[in-house]
Amino acid sequence: MAHVGKAIAESLEAHGVSRTFIIPGESFLPVLDGIYDSSIHIVVCRQEGGAGYMAEAHAKATGEPGVVMVTRGPGAANAFVAVHTAWQDATPLVLFIGLIPLKDRDRESFQEFDPKAWFGTQAKQVFVIDDPASASRVVADAFFLARSGRPGPVIVGLPEDILYKEFSGISYPPVPVSEGAVSAAQLARVRERLAAAKRPVIFAGGPGWDAQASEALAAFATKNRIPVVHNFRTSDRIPYSSPANAGWLGVGRSDATAELVDNADVVIQLGNLLTDAPSDGFTLRQGTDQVNIAVTMDTELRGKSGVITEHIVATPRQFIAELTSSGDLEGANARQEFFDRAHVEHLDYGEVIGKPWRPTPENTVHLEEVFAQLHKQVGEDGVFTYGAGNHCMWVQRYVRTERYPSLLGVGNGSMGYSIPAATAAALEFPDRTVVTIAGDGEYLMNGQELATAVQEGVAFLVVTVSNGQYATIRDHQESHFPGRISGTQMDNPDFAEVARSFGAYGELVTEDSQVAGAIERALRVVRKDKVPALVNVIIDQDLSAPS
Repeated sequence: MAHVGKAIAESLEAHGVSRTFIIPGESFLPVLDGIYDSSIHIVVCRQEGGAGYMAEAHAKATGEPGVVMVTRGPGAANAFVAVHTAWQDATPLVLFIGLIPLKDRDRESFQEFDPKAWFGTQAKQVFVIDDPASASRVVADAFFLARSGRPGPVIVGLPEDILYKEFSGISYPPVPVSEGAVSAAQLARVRERLAAAKRPVIFAGGPGWDAQASEALAAFATKNRIPVVHNFRTSDRIPYSSPANAGWLGVGRSDATAELVDNADVVIQLGNLLTDAPSDGFTLRQGTDQVNIAVTMDTELRGKSGVITEHIVATPRQFIAELTSSGDLEGANARQEFFDRAHVEHLDYGEVIGKPWRPTPENTVHLEEVFAQLHKQVGEDGVFTYGAGNHCMWVQRYVRTERYPSLLGVGNGSMGYSIPAATAAALEFPDRTVVTIAGDGEYLMNGQELATAVQEGVAFLVVTVSNGQYATIRDHQESHFPGRISGTQMDNPDFAEVARSFGAYGELVTEDSQVAGAIERALRVVRKDKVPALVNVIIDQDLSAPS
């Protein structure tokens, strides 16, 4: 009979797991042994936070649970950042953690900790496989919980001694996950409200999307003259160029987009809710007479802002399929001017401003030139990743996403995501151009995962925005304590040299005239040689956010 570790590996195969991101540990060696004979590809990472981010990004890119494996104590602690990200972004994630042997529990053993106490508030469920016969059932339950309802992270603890024991239990198949449903009465009410509305808006984001749903929503919204506004860090739900695209909410959003949503007579919150970030701290849409239809699998409606008129428990996929198959709405022509204006304001806000740009010191670059060149050279197949920091406002505002999925970011403001997410995206989409924009502070948190990308033979373009500071915090500092800069400055290496030491291509850029050629050479290496490439862009500290 096989040991429990092999049973877990076979269960992962049964659930369609193609790869797992790991930092190896002696506490779960039988699982690694089980994977040895499987079709599952092991991606060996450099730090547990990076491994967790890769798994989380994989889940965002595919809609299927990302799988990460780490060891006990310190390994679990490092992975916690990805669990928090998955919890706040409703991302399906299954984290396997090797644990101390059962016989050593509660004795302050080496690297001992209580996984239920640590992760209980940030995971949908924490399992510990104490019974060898339960291993396959626990895996099936973990994957079901990660995907069902409001998706999120699930933790599976693996006591070391249990993994070596003989597995004599039942091998459980995957548990089907419901997409929810839209009743005939609900659909009729939605259609009636949309048809009667003068200023309807669809607010899109969250999980439960695919390319077909994205295309169908864009077509329906365009035909029926309904602007689509995206949530913070999820602005790829319909194409950037779609006539229905009306921008996004959250940090750095345009006033026009905020007013569009605030003044709408009907808002369908599709796949997500107007939580604090997109609602400007729970201030938008606070009127009691406004119609807000929530379409989400979260029956608890956590994070809602304002009055909810109706709650439909369905995924975006399911809702869009029902809505678009029921025919066109009446009254679309009356909304033409409203609809066109929303899209024009979106395009105007996302247009890289022309020269002359704001003056900068010698040996610094305008980010306007960087994003102008990315527009010109990346093409419509680009997949963009980014984490947190002032550089993200440039990405959110100026990157043009034309396919779903094409934007992998974090809604919880977690730094260090960019390089791991790019690695996961390049593994999943080897024929697309993956680009990550990383601030210098963010790059230094998980930049070592560039070594993972080189080892895996995947390629993407890294643009590091280097200004020698934690710019977001300095901005807050200047607002509260003007001129008293404290604890936000740092000295950087040349990230281009660091990239070359990893086996990637690296180039330093200190003038606008160098940008076009550097990005062209870097993309050639990425596309032709299949090697990661990094362009280190030096910018002025005082111009870290778009004007």
